[in-house]
Amino acid sequence: MPSAPANPSLEDEDLLFRILSQLDKAPDASQRATATAVGISLGRLNAQLRAAAEAGFVKVSERAGPDKRQRFAYALTTRGAAEKNRLTDQFLARKFAEYDALHAELTGTTSGLVPFKYRTKLMQNNLAPIPELYVSYDSAQKLKVEAADLVSHDLSPRQICDLELLMNGGFNPLKGFLSEEDYNGVVENMRLADGTLWPMPITLDVTEDFASSLEIGQDIALRDQEGVILATMTVTDRWEPNKSREAEKVFGADDDAHPAVNYLHNQAGKIYLGGPVTGIQQPVHYDFRGRRDTPNELRAYFRKMGWRKVVAFQTRNPLHRAHQELTFRAAREAQANLLIHPVVGMTKPGDVDHFTRVRCYEAVLDKYPAATTSMSLLNLAMRMAGPREAVWHGLIRKNHGCTHFIVGRDHAGPGKNSAGEDFYGPYDAQDLFREHKEEIGIKMVDFKHMVYVQERAQYEPADEIADKDDVTILNISGTELRRRLAEGLEIPEWFSFPEVVKELRRTKPPRSQQGFTVFFTGFSGSGKSTIANALMVKLMEMGGRPVTLLDGDIVRKNLSSELGFSKEHRDLNIKRIGYVASEITKNGGIAICAPIAPYAATRRHVREEIEQYGAFVEVHVATSIEECERRDRKGLYKLAREGKIKEFTGISDPYDVPVNPELSVETENVDVDNCAHQVLLKLENMGLIAG
Repeated sequence: MPSAPANPSLEDEDLLFRILSQLDKAPDASQRATATAVGISLGRLNAQLRAAAEAGFVKVSERAGPDKRQRFAYALTTRGAAEKNRLTDQFLARKFAEYDALHAELTGTTSGLVPFKYRTKLMQNNLAPIPELYVSYDSAQKLKVEAADLVSHDLSPRQICDLELLMNGGFNPLKGFLSEEDYNGVVENMRLADGTLWPMPITLDVTEDFASSLEIGQDIALRDQEGVILATMTVTDRWEPNKSREAEKVFGADDDAHPAVNYLHNQAGKIYLGGPVTGIQQPVHYDFRGRRDTPNELRAYFRKMGWRKVVAFQTRNPLHRAHQELTFRAAREAQANLLIHPVVGMTKPGDVDHFTRVRCYEAVLDKYPAATTSMSLLNLAMRMAGPREAVWHGLIRKNHGCTHFIVGRDHAGPGKNSAGEDFYGPYDAQDLFREHKEEIGIKMVDFKHMVYVQERAQYEPADEIADKDDVTILNISGTELRRRLAEGLEIPEWFSFPEVVKELRRTKPPRSQQGFTVFFTGFSGSGKSTIANALMVKLMEMGGRPVTLLDGDIVRKNLSSELGFSKEHRDLNIKRIGYVASEITKNGGIAICAPIAPYAATRRHVREEIEQYGAFVEVHVATSIEECERRDRKGLYKLAREGKIKEFTGISDPYDVPVNPELSVETENVDVDNCAHQVLLKLENMGLIAG
């Protein structure tokens, strides 16, 4: 593997920086033009280019044409682009230090451009551009050809969100996915290895098989889910993290009830890769393109508008009247312009989809003064990490050019833990943000819980109502709002805008008109398929919505015939069933599933996928293993007892009994019709079918 010369001098590194920058800007220029631009002789340039090629920074190819003085073409490699980014930081850091010394000599005061700790802050105001990790357009076209021959990693949706914000500067000062040393510092004390404040691990998780196929120092291509190359990465680190430790330190508890902890243990790859990233192109978004801005695009907008103070409002929910009052107050308190900056990447499972939310935002944007308010969408994958997330959001908004940031009650909280208690205190996020506000470099506008005071017809912070015993205080929780939408009940105008309610009702019609999934789970022979068939017939008799039965054996035959019965294959089979059921549910139909589905984590994955579109009704067919074995017509249990069937649920492989299913039915000494009727009553009770 080629490498740069050991211990190059500062002068050598500066010259390499200028050459790589020039090749990035003008890769097709002649050697003479490049030498002139860099300010060195043609002979010295050729010597430097040879050294850069030997180090793997520059690719040399023969150029066809009549001009013999241009026999060779030089282009940045993936490694060269990463080296250029590193040298850019180093060069700017030194120049800022030199400027600071001159400023102090002339004025007697520091310029403020050199930080108190370790890493140079390239941005000290909200208007100047910040560094991105992209190469120039011409270099990107050449790198894309080179990257096509590299080993590829297909990014997950969360990784695509992370990569986009790495490349466009939203995660500045990060230059790629965290190294092991940086990761350990972030997990343990919210700091990178050099001491810079950074609260959230940004890691590239991959499978063991993929990680074992790589060498340290190897370049890989990072592709989106359509196979488009977005970036390259030089793998500098590869390690197996202690995920339980990460969960405890970052999220406060190793509890799978937390969506990020569940992702960590049940979806993320086992191995982490770290290394610098070179951006080739940004991910393509076909939705709301006019509303998506990079940090530098927002900064340019603020410059154009003359906005010196900007307060950002983070949200993953539709805007209601309480949010409007909160944002108005924040802008007045900070004497700043307002940026409504909702997250449209990954949020908490069960949240309103971002298409509906953005339509809601646009429907009420005219309620805000156009001259002092703007809206932009942030493609962030939230972790719901409460206090740490608030600090992270502040750093991201600072990179986007904001000077103030609203941190409300239970900021980015995921809800209840396994014991039914909140993961974080209501104002823990504000406390941690306040503790680090100087390093974050953005001012917090803290707000309490807003409630409606009927007598004064206005929203006020709940903790500041002095006469609360003498007035009527009204509030509708998120749970109550979802209930009213599901049941088609009135949503009062004091709570939300008619335009928002209209959009929500378009996406979330009353439950009796929505699609839903009934998911039976239980041992082999428990009676799942029989009850599912009876339920299907009863629902078809009622009519109104198409009904589809996804029985375990039927799916195995038609959808998963190539799969075996290993844990991995059984999980994949259940996820396939879940995907088909989610599509049926999304399109207003009824899906009835009857697999064994022994693992709680997989059932949770299916639930989260389906609940984006409609209700998920888990029915545990609680037949004992002894009764199932007694009923065994196929002789499967006998074969499993003899060891002829490996990994058989209930015998040689575990079954995770559902903890809180919507319904549990006993089938021993109970006829099938009665069991199916119990499910019908439950569906009626949930409002999914008419009484």
